[in-house]
Amino acid sequence: MILTFGTLHIFKPFSSFHRLGRLIPIMALSLRISSSPLICRATLANGDNGRNHHAKDAAFIRRAADLAEMSAGLTSPHPNFGCVIATSSGKVAGEGYLYAQGTKPAEALAVEAAGEFCRGSTAYLNMEPGDCHGDHAAVSALVQAGIERVVVGIRHPLQHLRGSAIRELRSQGIEVNVLGEDFESKVLEDARKACLLVNAPLIHRACSRVPFSVLKYAMTLDGKIAASSGHAAWISSKLSRTRVFELRGRSDAVIVGGNTVRQDDPRLTARHGQGHTPTRIVMTQSLDLPEKANLWDVSEVPTIIVTQRGARRSFQKFLASKGVEVVEFDMLNPREVMEYFHLRGYLSILWECGGTLAASAISSSVIHKVVAFVAPKIIGGRNAPSPVGELGMVEMTQALNLMDVCYEQVGPDMLVTGFLQPIPDLIPVIPSEDATVEIDPSVNPFESSIIFFYKTWDLYGSFSNFSPHPIRMPCGEDNDDYMTWPSVEHYYQANKFVGVENPMAHDCVEKIRTARSPEEAALIGRSTLRQKPELVRNDWEDVKIEVMYMALKCKFSTYPHLKSMLLSTAGSVLVESSPHDLFWGGGREGEGLNYLGRLLMQLRSEFFDDSSVSAENTFLA
Repeated sequence: MILTFGTLHIFKPFSSFHRLGRLIPIMALSLRISSSPLICRATLANGDNGRNHHAKDAAFIRRAADLAEMSAGLTSPHPNFGCVIATSSGKVAGEGYLYAQGTKPAEALAVEAAGEFCRGSTAYLNMEPGDCHGDHAAVSALVQAGIERVVVGIRHPLQHLRGSAIRELRSQGIEVNVLGEDFESKVLEDARKACLLVNAPLIHRACSRVPFSVLKYAMTLDGKIAASSGHAAWISSKLSRTRVFELRGRSDAVIVGGNTVRQDDPRLTARHGQGHTPTRIVMTQSLDLPEKANLWDVSEVPTIIVTQRGARRSFQKFLASKGVEVVEFDMLNPREVMEYFHLRGYLSILWECGGTLAASAISSSVIHKVVAFVAPKIIGGRNAPSPVGELGMVEMTQALNLMDVCYEQVGPDMLVTGFLQPIPDLIPVIPSEDATVEIDPSVNPFESSIIFFYKTWDLYGSFSNFSPHPIRMPCGEDNDDYMTWPSVEHYYQANKFVGVENPMAHDCVEKIRTARSPEEAALIGRSTLRQKPELVRNDWEDVKIEVMYMALKCKFSTYPHLKSMLLSTAGSVLVESSPHDLFWGGGREGEGLNYLGRLLMQLRSEFFDDSSVSAENTFLA
């Protein structure tokens, strides 16, 4: 079933802030800059006490959806979770949102904020919890806090997670209502749309096997993206360009074509001074690019070139010497490229390309949303370029109509947004996976001799060094003082600088240890290694595998359910499926060393050996 959005929204300038095709109140926007994803509130719910039950549920679900987006631009895109806990009297007792992958669940943060007010209250979740680590942290937090009822906006879109948390909550005696399944109304349907929109990238990734792609451009009133000479600075206003920086911050990557690099020499940075900066991608068939370009500076942000196999080998070597990654394709087209970045774990990509590449991407059906800034200017010019090149359409009846169209004035410009493709619906179909298992309990759709893992929300996401499992380890071999590290990645990155007699190295270790997410810990460690190699311990290349192994051993020894999960993979090859990390991951075509997978298999074998020795000693006794 496909859910389409046919409503037309006209927005008043400055009365609200438009994000991803929906409205977020100014109050929610101000909360977005909070230093913590845990927000303690004791205010009355929106609306008066006379509102009906559905209206109250809808208001809280929309608030949960607003909360879910609060980390946008601050961390790399991830499944967005927000949680609101409301008492029976209609007061908000606590709120929380997921800050980044590998951090504390939104539900646990909301429970901490609400405290004793949780008992007998209702929890509102924009999306079913994604407990993929075996510890059910989100579900456990709600159950142990005494939550009486849970209202869920949408089920989790990933197949291995869909329905599992809902079943677990119900098995604990908690009433669970899912919008669109357990009750329906117009006001609830609008709230459900908000939940779909806030996780549109994840839903499209799950259903279409490509990242959620947004085509962004700025054009004059007569439809030109540059003058006939190619000059394009600037079409839109400074306010509009600030919004573009924000769009970049909400994306895993920004993609342009070779022509944009040659003519504009862009930097493609977010320029917001904090948080997430997307990868820059250049898609070029011929690799006809200049030797001097801002994108070749990868000291702060990586650049990836995707090109036809065999193109300009000598220039590829030049780019490699600059630290630019080159990925070759047998058939270079937007569909192939997006499928590759889907495997790389990307959720959201912003296309800022010219008309030729934009037309190719639209024709390949990889563009899901359009964001167009229209400036009140006229430039004219028969040969002046337009935002979208040739699509092969000859009649107006063939034109592509946008859905869920929204308008907003941004300074002197008009911002027009809309979807080229509807967001796939998540209403379960019959027969469901649960029904199939009831018929034949031996059916296991995930059974395989090779087990792949990568992102923390994958089926075996707990195997990732980014998973949210704190460990207690000493900082360095000669240090007996044990410290708590929020994740294996925190510990691994900090050890790059341990033992170096330099105050800056000591500061770096502490910054990594206190980083709010594994992503931020990795960013600090990797950038420091590139920019200040003198701070890195001399023996790092010799000891880094052992450092990772000891951290993994501590993690799987500390959490029995993780150890059981690892042992349950006996007989299977474990592959960290990062297509770009050729040391820890398996690489794009299996060319990677897969050291993370190897270490986990080694640890699995060690655990089995320990169990055998223990069993033998028990028998002899």
